[in-house]
Amino acid sequence: MRVVSYHPRAEEFSWTFGGVPPVMKVEPGDIVELWTEDAFGGHVRGPDDVVSKVIQWPFVNPQTGPFFIEGAEPGDTLAVHFVSIEPSREWAASTTVPLFGALSSTTRTPSLQEPLPEVVWMYDVDRARRTVTYHAARGDWTVELPMDPMHGTVGVAPAAFEARSSLVPAEHGGNLDTPEMRAGTTCFLGVNVEGALFALGDGHCRQGEGELCGVAVEAAMDTVVLIDLIKGRVTLWPRLENDAYVMSAGSARPLEDAFRIAQWDLCTWLSEDYGLDRLDAYQLLTQVAESPVANVVDPNYTFVCKAPKRYLPAGPAYGGMHAVLKETAAVYRATKH
Repeated sequence: MRVVSYHPRAEEFSWTFGGVPPVMKVEPGDIVELWTEDAFGGHVRGPDDVVSKVIQWPFVNPQTGPFFIEGAEPGDTLAVHFVSIEPSREWAASTTVPLFGALSSTTRTPSLQEPLPEVVWMYDVDRARRTVTYHAARGDWTVELPMDPMHGTVGVAPAAFEARSSLVPAEHGGNLDTPEMRAGTTCFLGVNVEGALFALGDGHCRQGEGELCGVAVEAAMDTVVLIDLIKGRVTLWPRLENDAYVMSAGSARPLEDAFRIAQWDLCTWLSEDYGLDRLDAYQLLTQVAESPVANVVDPNYTFVCKAPKRYLPAGPAYGGMHAVLKETAAVYRATKH
């Protein structure tokens, strides 16, 4: 078990998936300790730091990476296990952004109404108590919320020489904004280019399903990931696995197409790894699937389809990779204590 560390300087962030040279090479089986900046680049630090003043478009949602994975080739699958995701500061921020969010006029759903005003909400982060504190910007209400750290953006370089904005989710992963991308989860991504070029960012202390206003509790993160490679296995859409569920993520507009992609891909996965006929998988998912909305704000929307493992036949996904990575992560944690 080799452990490597990487803490990017501001000039080393990437802003797209694809079209960016790697920052370092890692081997399958490596554990990578890394740091990610928040989606605002650390510039939103108080109520007066509205996005239109402190961020120069399109430099939003900085990514740490990309990492070149030795031996990764198109047609392989990258497995990324999240060992830990921890806020690195005592504060986090959220805000409204003009022409962005599910309940505002946007560039794709224009109307004659004025954009919503820019308002900043600062959150207190208590890492010991595992809470974040919401303070109403236009009232007296304050409430503690449980911390549930996650990464909104996890992905590899797209196929066909494409470079995609770090705000866009698609087949390569990217800005999926699903709360399922938390510690203990393994994410499976199809490799499209040599080395995969894996990157991540957009840490959230917590996020509601759908990410309604388009901005979660945004925070810089100290994150540990365990990276491995499954040779010769094609993965068309991002897939996730934890101890209780297997999940597929579909991204598209309209939202119903994202729903269809996620359901279709999970049907396909149950056929590939669990021996179910496609129509049998279709019927089983009809009765047991859970389908949380990840985001309804990004350039593509994201749906997640979840199948509880307790209802599935024996036959671990990807040859039991999640369980293997989980065991290695436990060994790593033991060495840290």
